[in-house]
Amino acid sequence: MSNVLTMRSARVRADDQAPGTVTDMVDFSDGSGTGPVPPRVVAYVERELPPGGIPAYRAARGSGARSFALWADEHRRERVATVVTLSATGGVATFQVLGAHGELIGTIVREKALRGRGLRTRWTVTQPGGPEAVGFKGRILWWCVWWLCLPLMALVLVFSVLDGTPGNEGGVARGPRRIRWRAQGQLPVEFRSGGDKLHLHSPALDWRLGAALIALLRSFMPGSWDGRKK
Repeated sequence: MSNVLTMRSARVRADDQAPGTVTDMVDFSDGSGTGPVPPRVVAYVERELPPGGIPAYRAARGSGARSFALWADEHRRERVATVVTLSATGGVATFQVLGAHGELIGTIVREKALRGRGLRTRWTVTQPGGPEAVGFKGRILWWCVWWLCLPLMALVLVFSVLDGTPGNEGGVARGPRRIRWRAQGQLPVEFRSGGDKLHLHSPALDWRLGAALIALLRSFMPGSWDGRKK
């Protein structure tokens, strides 16, 4: 049975939210869904802003750069991990995940589709002393189906806009997002688009690396949590 990480934002009214608290978080569960212990929050995720603030961060993220802090609580009393960008150029971004004392937890490399080493976006996850786990976004078959249907979906979008009926835009299907990482013939980690859940199949995989990975994955999706203007 695998452990499961899910990222979400707290749904609270602005009047009820304590000033300055972190509202994006990662839940951890054993994946059974029937155990006596419900999912618990293991990290509060927040972007770390450069000297130029939010505008500078948003400008840098356009090249693939990211910078996150993972806290043990919403008031930032204890740091769990940090995600820093080593390089981001030409569609390839390399990130390091560091522990509370600056120790290396793992390295994550994202190679954008058609810019790295393949037709699909490639994610590589490595722990110190461990093998590379390589995953590709979506299956080739479903990408072919999606591209073949793209002209039809474009027509659906045009007619929904002309019709003016709210919610019709939802009929346009998004591209395949499932990622299955492979390492030495094993499947240590898997991202399932249904529910946006990251499954940690290998007990050797540090959950902090998994929390950083799901925060990164979600930051590259439409409506990304770290791309906000405020």
